[in-house]
Amino acid sequence: MRAAPTILHLDMDAFFAAAEQASKPSLRGKPVVVGGLGPRGVVATASYEARRFGVHSAMPMGQARRLAPNAAYLVPRFSFYRSISEQVMELLGRLSPLVEPLSLDEAFVDLDAGGVADDSASARAAGERLRADILATTGLTGSVGLAGSKMIAKIASEEAKPDGLVLIEPGTERELLAPRSVRILPGVGPATGEHLRRAGMTTVSDLVEAGEDELVRLLGRAHGASLYLMAQGYDDRPVVAERDAKSVSVEDTFDVDLHDRVRIRFEVERLAERCVGRLRASGHSGRTIVLKVRRFDFSTLTRSETLRGPTDDPGVVREAAGRLLEAVDTTGGVRLLGVGVSGLADYTQEDLFAQAEAAEGEAAHAAEGAAGAADGAVGAVATVSASEERAGGDAGAAVSGASAVASVEPDAHEPVERRWAPGHDVRHVVYGAGWVQGSGVGRVTVRFEEPWSEPGRVRTFAVDDPELEPGEALPLVRRG
Repeated sequence: MRAAPTILHLDMDAFFAAAEQASKPSLRGKPVVVGGLGPRGVVATASYEARRFGVHSAMPMGQARRLAPNAAYLVPRFSFYRSISEQVMELLGRLSPLVEPLSLDEAFVDLDAGGVADDSASARAAGERLRADILATTGLTGSVGLAGSKMIAKIASEEAKPDGLVLIEPGTERELLAPRSVRILPGVGPATGEHLRRAGMTTVSDLVEAGEDELVRLLGRAHGASLYLMAQGYDDRPVVAERDAKSVSVEDTFDVDLHDRVRIRFEVERLAERCVGRLRASGHSGRTIVLKVRRFDFSTLTRSETLRGPTDDPGVVREAAGRLLEAVDTTGGVRLLGVGVSGLADYTQEDLFAQAEAAEGEAAHAAEGAAGAADGAVGAVATVSASEERAGGDAGAAVSGASAVASVEPDAHEPVERRWAPGHDVRHVVYGAGWVQGSGVGRVTVRFEEPWSEPGRVRTFAVDDPELEPGEALPLVRRG
């Protein structure tokens, strides 16, 4: 614990939704919901205007539409959000060498390590300066919490929302926490909170009065002891500049359960390609390939395979994920698939071709064995060889090494016409930059406006109009 509030926590305000409002003048001051738009999509972020209707993060999108039917529902633009995040993180880096990013829109900063603050007055000045710099650079607002520990700084930033700054003086932590719900403490989620409620503990002061022994009895040694310390306001965790990623993964939830084994294999390999793309973008390789399958009855299975060395080769990851899929029964239907890589390293196994050939041989051997024991419809699927099923990339691209090219009809899984996702950027030869408001029955509706313009006009085109193309996101703040 510190004697001065020199730990800063920044949390951007409704980040995804705010970025969309800033880039689309017609949406400013209106409810905006960003997330997956399919029947099984969930809310990623809701603007403050949408939150007034009860919409919040992680809510099923169908429920959000019932609560706020007139809101704008948009698909996330992660590359756009990442570019803004990089600008914000650069500003944080000017304050201190110790910046601990938690996500695209959230981070801790050790102001003392940067020499910009050593007491309450200088810490507050640094926080206000940061908020002004973020607004000038990105056009967005962020809330700042300042305290003597990470836990209290995060609580302070939550109290500062939206677009504010709250400083909590060291020494006042216990008084601040006492009347609050136990859910305010890190590590106390719905399940733990309910467990404590049944034991008669609903506020932080209840935890202190119960004592460490009782919390250890209820929650176990590690969790109980740490919770007792946090309830008293103690948190000596340092700000860590480098947070090593433990894994990289991607997953998709499908609007309709998948039953076709070949289609499921195709989706797994497509996810493997995307996962490797993220892996390479992070500068890592990994040893353990993980497959996640959520079945029709919501049961979730996870299977993993550890390779001889770390790799970022798409063929190796694709083959490993395919082998893992062979061990999972999907006959009842699949609603979600995911592929991940863990055991990350910053180097790659050199003998990739040998590793890929070994994977190819193991897959072929497994397929032959399955074919020999196959019976009925399931057996018919099992007899398809690994090389015949393979469909790397988005539309049946050739696979590395000696693998065959997949024979997948392009129209088997994807519409022939281009898909225009709501909220995504477009550019028209005549009308310039705009964004997709919606599409269907062969038409796409576009609003033409820029971040610094007045709300723009809406026009409708055929989805295959040659003068309409996907566009690049424009900066939120006009330079020059």
